[in-house]
Amino acid sequence: MTVSDIPAINATLNGVASLLLIAGFILIKTGRKEAHRRVMTSACLVSVVFLIGYVSHKILVRGVHTPFGGQGLIAKVYYTMLISHIILAVSIAYLVPRTFLFAIRGDFENHKRWAKFTFPIWSYVSVTGVLVYFFLYQWWPPAR
Repeated sequence: MTVSDIPAINATLNGVASLLLIAGFILIKTGRKEAHRRVMTSACLVSVVFLIGYVSHKILVRGVHTPFGGQGLIAKVYYTMLISHIILAVSIAYLVPRTFLFAIRGDFENHKRWAKFTFPIWSYVSVTGVLVYFFLYQWWPPAR
């Protein structure tokens, strides 16, 4: 494995987190609380591993920004998605632990209230994380 493999691994982790979030949503909506707890704990752990990989990659490449190879309208789409992804990713760094804390404490009313905001934001960040990878490394890589 090389440093250049980390973005693909991170995208995979984001994809797995997305699937776990959907499964967790379905499980709680069907009343399967224990399965929901296990799946959401897994989503959190996968996201933590992603975060470690993301920060490690940034350290290893010394913060060098990978340029986007697309131009015109697609560049506007990409940067709009990227900006919203970054802003919301920062927010989930607070929202996810806070929502989990309510559940851990058994305060399910507040957990449910916070999850109504946390779930869609976390889902969006996970899905757009995968899309950012494809936009940046697969579909419109930088010119060499």
